Amino acid sequence: MLPIPANELNGSGTLGPYWTFYHAVVAEQLRTWLPAEPSLLVDLSGGRGRWPSQAARAGHRVIEVMDFRRPAERRLRDASDLTQKVRADDLGFLPDAVVDAVVAEERVLSIEIMAESVMEDIARVLKPGGRALVCVDSLVLGMAILAEQNYWAHLCQTGEVMLVPWPDGGITRCFTSAQVRELVTGAGLEVEWVRPRTVLSPSMVDRVLGSNSRSLGWLVRTELESQPADDDTVGIHLVASARKPG
Repeated sequence: MLPIPANELNGSGTLGPYWTFYHAVVAEQLRTWLPAEPSLLVDLSGGRGRWPSQAARAGHRVIEVMDFRRPAERRLRDASDLTQKVRADDLGFLPDAVVDAVVAEERVLSIEIMAESVMEDIARVLKPGGRALVCVDSLVLGMAILAEQNYWAHLCQTGEVMLVPWPDGGITRCFTSAQVRELVTGAGLEVEWVRPRTVLSPSMVDRVLGSNSRSLGWLVRTELESQPADDDTVGIHLVASARKPG
């Protein structure tokens, strides 16, 4: 059974409490992951993520890449004192080894089928010792979408790459934890950890928040304390942290 109905993945459903919980988990994961000292960060979430403002509030300078992997005018403009927006379809506007961290949230590596080229670009622009945080659709989610929508015939598989029809008509690339590790190490980065973004079910989250609206913080702490590493049996997304050697 699909852990979240397909219409919810497009934001047209009614699982508001779960997504409130989900975004709170993301914010806490980012808070603990972000560099301790003010740094230069790149966001590849295409303007869809919430984290650039969170990083700027923490004192980091952020380059937010809009329309990533989509042809667009490469034009840098100021967005705030600590955040800049650039329209580009790759990271070619950045020289080698100039940024401290890269965040690829909002499924950007699943939307971009050739995720390997994106990871190589990420590794290129990172300084030695720099880190990357990436989030992808899980294989569990992909198989569940196929089962829910009866789209087995649309499954496109080349070797170990699994491409799944997305509810909005697009295609998503789904990963196992082992494939995420291969993606990271293939670009020359070292894996720090890979884990499901969330393991608590939407029904449990809805039940707990419904009985006590103040329990969100407790749910987030429970989630982050209970996340198993390299578990391919739960979670709609996998999240990984990697470091550039040096």
